[in-house]
Amino acid sequence: MMSRSRPSALSWLGLSAVLIVADQASKWLALARLQYAQPVPVIDGFWNWTLVYNYGAAFSFLSDAGGWQRWFFAGLAVVISAVLVGLLARTPRADWRTALPYALVVAGALGNLVDRVRYGYVVDFIDWYLGFSDWPHWPAFNIADACIVVGAVLLVLFSFGSDTAPEKGR
Repeated sequence: MMSRSRPSALSWLGLSAVLIVADQASKWLALARLQYAQPVPVIDGFWNWTLVYNYGAAFSFLSDAGGWQRWFFAGLAVVISAVLVGLLARTPRADWRTALPYALVVAGALGNLVDRVRYGYVVDFIDWYLGFSDWPHWPAFNIADACIVVGAVLLVLFSFGSDTAPEKGR
């Protein structure tokens, strides 16, 4: 008798696709409506829309490396996404504590990959800061970046506990 396989978490890639579309649509709006490096206040003293281009990675790491970093980070996004898709294929569909963070990181990696291939840089436009004159702004980011950060934080948080642990007293 053949054993019936459980459905995998690959269906969570639907969430990744929705987030990639949202990321690309928001970047399209930013490029169409914002002037480069000209802040538009959303909440004065805390949040601006500010269009900037990131040629590197997080916090503009390697942004002035001469161009090779574009393809390095593009390749890294492909490898990370492929590994996470493979892990999703082996994850049970109902294991949302594993699938959700993977789907978020895939969305972020591929959302920024589109920019790197298309423009040679990542479009950032969300600018958060505290309105004190001597406090720096947080580096500008986008929806894809937020997906990566939230996915990574959830991976760490969910690693501390498991809902499959045996109950006490049994």
